[in-house]
Amino acid sequence: MPYVAVSAISHPGLLRERNEDSLVVGPWTLCSTVTENPQTLIFPLGTPLVVAVADGLGGHPGGDVASALVVRQIASLGPALSSEVAVREALNVCNRAVFQAAGAEQGADLVGMGTTVAGVVVQSGSLCVFNVGDSRVFAASPDGLRQLSVDDSPPHPAGQTTALVTQCLGGSPTFRAVHPHVTSETLTPGERYLICSDGLTDPLPTDVLDEILRKHDDGRAAFELWKAAIEAGGPDNITVAVVRVEVEE
Repeated sequence: MPYVAVSAISHPGLLRERNEDSLVVGPWTLCSTVTENPQTLIFPLGTPLVVAVADGLGGHPGGDVASALVVRQIASLGPALSSEVAVREALNVCNRAVFQAAGAEQGADLVGMGTTVAGVVVQSGSLCVFNVGDSRVFAASPDGLRQLSVDDSPPHPAGQTTALVTQCLGGSPTFRAVHPHVTSETLTPGERYLICSDGLTDPLPTDVLDEILRKHDDGRAAFELWKAAIEAGGPDNITVAVVRVEVEE
Protein backbone atom coordinates (compact mmCIF):
# COMPACT_ATOMS: atom_id res chain seq x y z
CA MET A 1 0.00 0.00 0.00
CA PRO A 2 1.36 3.49 -0.83
CA TYR A 3 2.47 5.42 2.23
CA VAL A 4 4.22 8.56 3.44
CA ALA A 5 7.13 8.24 5.88
CA VAL A 6 8.25 11.29 7.85
CA SER A 7 11.42 11.37 9.98
CA ALA A 8 11.84 14.45 12.14
CA ILE A 9 14.09 15.96 14.79
CA SER A 10 13.98 19.28 16.68
CA HIS A 11 16.62 20.81 18.95
CA PRO A 12 17.43 24.26 20.42
CA GLY A 13 20.98 24.27 19.06
CA LEU A 14 23.99 25.36 21.10
CA LEU A 15 23.42 29.09 21.61
CA ARG A 16 19.69 29.54 22.24
CA GLU A 17 18.20 29.20 25.70
CA ARG A 18 15.08 27.44 24.43
CA ASN A 19 13.65 25.88 21.31
CA GLU A 20 11.13 28.19 19.62
CA ASP A 21 10.58 25.83 16.66
CA SER A 22 7.49 23.67 16.33
CA LEU A 23 6.59 20.87 13.94
CA VAL A 24 3.38 19.32 12.61
CA VAL A 25 3.10 15.92 10.92
CA GLY A 26 -0.54 15.08 10.24
CA PRO A 27 -2.33 15.18 13.60
CA TRP A 28 0.96 15.00 15.53
CA THR A 29 2.72 18.13 16.81
CA LEU A 30 6.10 18.68 18.44
CA CYS A 31 6.31 22.08 20.10
CA SER A 32 9.35 23.80 21.64
CA THR A 33 10.97 20.59 22.74
CA VAL A 34 14.33 18.83 22.57
CA THR A 35 15.00 15.63 20.66
CA GLU A 36 18.33 14.12 19.71
CA ASN A 37 16.93 11.05 17.98
CA PRO A 38 14.64 11.29 14.95
CA GLN A 39 11.02 10.22 15.31
CA THR A 40 9.58 8.40 12.27
CA LEU A 41 5.86 8.32 11.51
CA ILE A 42 4.13 6.49 8.67
CA PHE A 43 0.78 7.39 7.12
CA PRO A 44 -1.26 5.92 4.24
CA LEU A 45 -1.10 8.00 1.07
CA GLY A 46 -4.47 9.50 0.19
CA THR A 47 -6.05 11.91 2.65
CA PRO A 48 -4.19 15.25 2.65
CA LEU A 49 -1.18 14.94 4.96
CA VAL A 50 0.47 18.16 6.09
CA VAL A 51 4.08 18.34 7.27
CA ALA A 52 5.34 21.76 8.33
CA VAL A 53 7.95 23.55 10.42
CA ALA A 54 7.23 26.84 12.23
CA ASP A 55 10.17 28.90 13.50
CA GLY A 56 9.27 31.44 16.20
CA LEU A 57 10.89 34.82 15.63
CA GLY A 58 14.00 35.33 17.71
CA GLY A 59 14.27 38.70 19.41
CA HIS A 60 10.49 38.92 19.73
CA PRO A 61 8.43 37.84 22.73
CA GLY A 62 6.63 34.52 22.62
CA GLY A 63 8.22 32.95 19.54
CA ASP A 64 7.60 29.52 21.00
CA VAL A 65 3.96 30.42 21.70
CA ALA A 66 3.42 31.64 18.12
CA SER A 67 5.01 28.60 16.47
CA ALA A 68 3.07 26.16 18.67
CA LEU A 69 -0.19 27.98 17.99
CA VAL A 70 0.39 27.79 14.23
CA VAL A 71 1.27 24.09 14.03
CA ARG A 72 -1.68 23.15 16.23
CA GLN A 73 -3.98 25.21 14.03
CA ILE A 74 -2.57 23.56 10.91
CA ALA A 75 -2.92 20.10 12.47
CA SER A 76 -6.61 20.76 13.14
CA LEU A 77 -7.16 21.92 9.54
CA GLY A 78 -4.89 19.36 7.89
CA PRO A 79 -7.41 16.89 6.41
CA ALA A 80 -9.26 19.78 4.72
CA LEU A 81 -6.16 21.17 2.98
CA SER A 82 -6.97 19.61 -0.39
CA SER A 83 -6.31 22.66 -2.61
CA GLU A 84 -4.06 25.69 -2.92
CA VAL A 85 -7.03 27.88 -1.99
CA ALA A 86 -7.58 25.92 1.23
CA VAL A 87 -3.89 26.10 2.15
CA ARG A 88 -3.75 29.83 1.49
CA GLU A 89 -6.83 30.45 3.64
CA ALA A 90 -5.42 28.23 6.42
CA LEU A 91 -2.29 30.39 6.55
CA ASN A 92 -4.41 33.53 6.69
CA VAL A 93 -6.37 31.95 9.56
CA CYS A 94 -3.08 31.22 11.34
CA ASN A 95 -1.90 34.79 10.86
CA ARG A 96 -5.10 36.20 12.36
CA ALA A 97 -4.87 33.70 15.23
CA VAL A 98 -1.34 34.83 16.13
CA PHE A 99 -2.37 38.48 16.20
CA GLN A 100 -5.49 37.66 18.20
CA ALA A 101 -3.52 35.66 20.77
CA ALA A 102 -0.92 38.42 21.10
CA GLY A 103 -3.57 41.08 21.62
CA ALA A 104 -5.56 38.99 24.07
CA GLU A 105 -2.59 38.44 26.39
CA GLN A 106 -2.91 40.51 29.52
CA GLY A 107 0.05 42.75 30.14
CA ALA A 108 0.97 42.78 26.44
CA ASP A 109 3.67 40.16 27.07
CA LEU A 110 3.14 38.63 23.63
CA VAL A 111 2.63 41.73 21.50
CA GLY A 112 4.75 41.38 18.38
CA MET A 113 5.17 37.61 18.63
CA GLY A 114 5.51 35.91 15.28
CA THR A 115 6.66 32.84 13.41
CA THR A 116 7.65 31.64 9.99
CA VAL A 117 6.14 28.48 8.54
CA ALA A 118 7.02 26.18 5.66
CA GLY A 119 5.67 22.81 4.64
CA VAL A 120 3.95 20.49 2.22
CA VAL A 121 0.58 18.86 1.83
CA VAL A 122 0.98 15.38 0.35
CA GLN A 123 -1.84 13.76 -1.61
CA SER A 124 -2.00 10.99 -4.20
CA GLY A 125 -0.21 12.36 -7.24
CA SER A 126 0.30 15.92 -6.00
CA LEU A 127 2.38 17.96 -3.60
CA CYS A 128 1.33 21.41 -2.40
CA VAL A 129 4.26 23.50 -1.13
CA PHE A 130 3.71 26.55 1.08
CA ASN A 131 5.68 29.02 3.14
CA VAL A 132 5.64 32.41 4.84
CA GLY A 133 9.09 33.55 5.96
CA ASP A 134 12.48 31.92 5.48
CA SER A 135 11.98 28.35 6.65
CA ARG A 136 12.47 26.14 3.60
CA VAL A 137 11.20 23.19 1.59
CA PHE A 138 13.50 21.25 -0.74
CA ALA A 139 13.01 18.36 -3.16
CA ALA A 140 15.86 15.85 -3.00
CA SER A 141 16.26 13.94 -6.28
CA PRO A 142 19.11 12.19 -8.13
CA ASP A 143 19.69 15.51 -9.92
CA GLY A 144 20.35 17.31 -6.64
CA LEU A 145 18.60 19.42 -4.06
CA ARG A 146 16.01 21.85 -5.42
CA GLN A 147 14.43 24.58 -3.28
CA LEU A 148 10.64 24.65 -3.65
CA SER A 149 9.83 27.39 -1.12
CA VAL A 150 10.40 31.12 -1.64
CA ASP A 151 12.48 32.98 0.96
CA ASP A 152 10.84 36.07 2.43
CA SER A 153 14.19 37.67 3.17
CA PRO A 154 16.79 39.75 1.31
CA PRO A 155 20.21 38.26 0.49
CA HIS A 156 22.49 37.95 3.53
CA PRO A 157 25.12 40.70 3.87
CA ALA A 158 28.68 39.43 3.92
CA GLY A 159 29.54 37.92 7.28
CA GLN A 160 25.95 37.86 8.51
CA THR A 161 24.54 34.42 9.20
CA THR A 162 20.90 35.39 9.63
CA ALA A 163 18.68 37.53 7.44
CA LEU A 164 15.87 39.94 8.12
CA VAL A 165 12.53 38.23 7.55
CA THR A 166 10.31 40.43 5.39
CA GLN A 167 7.10 38.46 5.97
CA CYS A 168 5.88 36.19 8.75
CA LEU A 169 2.76 35.19 10.66
CA GLY A 170 2.25 37.87 13.30
CA GLY A 171 5.44 39.69 14.17
CA SER A 172 4.20 43.28 14.57
CA PRO A 173 2.16 45.26 17.13
CA THR A 174 -0.70 45.81 14.67
CA PHE A 175 -2.30 43.41 12.20
CA ARG A 176 -0.59 42.84 8.87
CA ALA A 177 -1.98 40.64 6.12
CA VAL A 178 0.31 38.01 4.62
CA HIS A 179 0.76 36.84 1.05
CA PRO A 180 1.67 33.16 1.36
CA HIS A 181 3.73 31.37 -1.25
CA VAL A 182 1.63 28.38 -2.34
CA THR A 183 2.40 26.20 -5.36
CA SER A 184 1.60 22.68 -6.51
CA GLU A 185 3.57 20.13 -8.44
CA THR A 186 3.35 16.51 -9.41
CA LEU A 187 4.38 14.10 -6.69
CA THR A 188 7.48 12.37 -8.03
CA PRO A 189 8.09 8.77 -6.90
CA GLY A 190 11.63 8.34 -5.62
CA GLU A 191 12.07 11.95 -4.51
CA ARG A 192 12.35 12.92 -0.89
CA TYR A 193 11.44 16.27 0.56
CA LEU A 194 13.32 18.22 3.22
CA ILE A 195 11.47 20.74 5.39
CA CYS A 196 13.54 22.74 7.85
CA SER A 197 14.02 25.91 9.87
CA ASP A 198 16.88 28.28 9.10
CA GLY A 199 18.83 26.78 12.00
CA LEU A 200 19.80 24.14 9.43
CA THR A 201 20.22 26.22 6.28
CA ASP A 202 22.06 29.23 7.75
CA PRO A 203 25.15 27.32 8.95
CA LEU A 204 25.16 24.68 6.18
CA PRO A 205 25.40 25.27 2.41
CA THR A 206 23.04 23.44 0.09
CA ASP A 207 25.73 21.11 -1.24
CA VAL A 208 26.33 19.77 2.28
CA LEU A 209 22.60 19.12 2.75
CA ASP A 210 22.52 17.34 -0.61
CA GLU A 211 25.52 15.17 0.22
CA ILE A 212 24.04 14.05 3.54
CA LEU A 213 20.68 13.20 1.97
CA ARG A 214 22.42 11.18 -0.76
CA LYS A 215 24.40 9.15 1.77
CA HIS A 216 21.70 8.26 4.28
CA ASP A 217 18.18 6.92 4.53
CA ASP A 218 15.40 8.98 6.09
CA GLY A 219 15.92 8.74 9.84
CA ARG A 220 19.70 8.68 9.60
CA ALA A 221 19.62 11.63 7.21
CA ALA A 222 17.56 13.70 9.66
CA PHE A 223 20.05 12.88 12.43
CA GLU A 224 23.12 13.63 10.30
CA LEU A 225 21.65 16.94 9.13
CA TRP A 226 21.07 17.97 12.75
CA LYS A 227 24.53 16.75 13.74
CA ALA A 228 26.18 18.74 10.92
CA ALA A 229 24.36 21.92 12.02
CA ILE A 230 25.53 21.34 15.60
CA GLU A 231 29.11 20.79 14.43
CA ALA A 232 28.85 24.04 12.46
CA GLY A 233 28.16 25.89 15.71
CA GLY A 234 24.44 25.27 16.21
CA PRO A 235 23.71 29.03 16.22
CA ASP A 236 19.93 28.68 16.14
CA ASN A 237 17.10 26.23 16.79
CA ILE A 238 17.25 23.30 14.37
CA THR A 239 14.19 21.45 13.11
CA VAL A 240 14.33 18.94 10.27
CA ALA A 241 11.69 16.75 8.63
CA VAL A 242 12.53 14.29 5.84
CA VAL A 243 9.46 13.20 3.89
CA ARG A 244 9.43 10.15 1.63
CA VAL A 245 6.52 8.91 -0.47
CA GLU A 246 6.56 5.19 -1.24
CA VAL A 247 4.16 4.16 -4.00
CA GLU A 248 5.34 0.62 -4.64
CA GLU A 249 4.57 -2.39 -2.46
